[in-house]
Amino acid sequence: MAGGHLLLTADAVGGVWQYSTDLAAALQPFGWEVTLATMGPPLSEVQRSEAAAIPNLQVVETGLELDWLATDAASVLAAETRLAELAADLRVDLVQLHTPALVSAGRYACPVVAVLHSCVATWWSAVKEGPMPADFAWRSGLVQHGLKRAMLAVAPSAAFAQMAHLHYGVVPLAVHNGRFLLVRPRAMEDSVFTAGRLWDEGKNLGVLDEVADRLALPFNAAGPVSGPGGASIRFRALQPLGTLDTGALADQLASKPLFVSAALYEPFGLAVLEAAIAGCALILSDIPTFRELWDGAAIFVDPNDAHGFVSAINETIENVAARQEAGRRAQKRARRYTPAAMAATMARHYAALQRRAAA
Repeated sequence: MAGGHLLLTADAVGGVWQYSTDLAAALQPFGWEVTLATMGPPLSEVQRSEAAAIPNLQVVETGLELDWLATDAASVLAAETRLAELAADLRVDLVQLHTPALVSAGRYACPVVAVLHSCVATWWSAVKEGPMPADFAWRSGLVQHGLKRAMLAVAPSAAFAQMAHLHYGVVPLAVHNGRFLLVRPRAMEDSVFTAGRLWDEGKNLGVLDEVADRLALPFNAAGPVSGPGGASIRFRALQPLGTLDTGALADQLASKPLFVSAALYEPFGLAVLEAAIAGCALILSDIPTFRELWDGAAIFVDPNDAHGFVSAINETIENVAARQEAGRRAQKRARRYTPAAMAATMARHYAALQRRAAA
């Protein structure tokens, strides 16, 4: 067991936080001590408690501006400089960044892993048409530079890695995300559930609101309804629950609601995995990422076919045995995507990078 000291960066606002804390905890058996440098707003008390429960993890709340909220490239480069200084001060063996944009200037003195969790260029191609706006173009440029400078680039699915290749000319290594979620199951209830950044056009919540309007079942949606830059969404029929912490999310999933996603863009989809861990039947948009991860364990519908989603939901609800079997298939598939498997793969690559750096 080699291991070492890893500086891991995270955006504390979204799913990257869960990815980072799950990875850090799962790296302990491989001998890694982790310093988690968070960017953006301060952590919540729940997040601080989650981090404190991980023995091999120390958190540094940097307060640095998030790359996706920065107003110009100089702000992102300034954040990179500060993170490189932190890595040097801590004398870490390896740095793993939550976006390649933070290695675009190549300022680190040790090996760097850049994880492409998502990016504006691939989002734009999946959700919009025409050329990217200037505000997206410079961000995409930083990501491209970072992918080429990092010693290792990683993406959470092979489908997303191929999307990145089309835009950046680099094929990141696909390492599937893992998730641990403790769910205490209750009796199954007839309801529908979705979760994510509800304001994000890539999540396609307008279609699900139309679906909810045609159902006789409650359809709940967890996640924020407003985002940066004034992005927001209002619903006619979907019941917004707000942002749920891990415990509240597990409670929602305990009764095994049907989990539905009509996403147009999804590099991985932690919310789908969380639902599958709980044994929920999955009804998902037919996009390459979901096919890669859940083919044979989910029902697939064209993402813009509201009628198709309504039919799939009603048919699944009406056949209890089939719904239970679908939940079991999803739960079985979810066992592939564990923090332990993710950490084992990453630890192998860390060791290879350490050997390269020492050669």
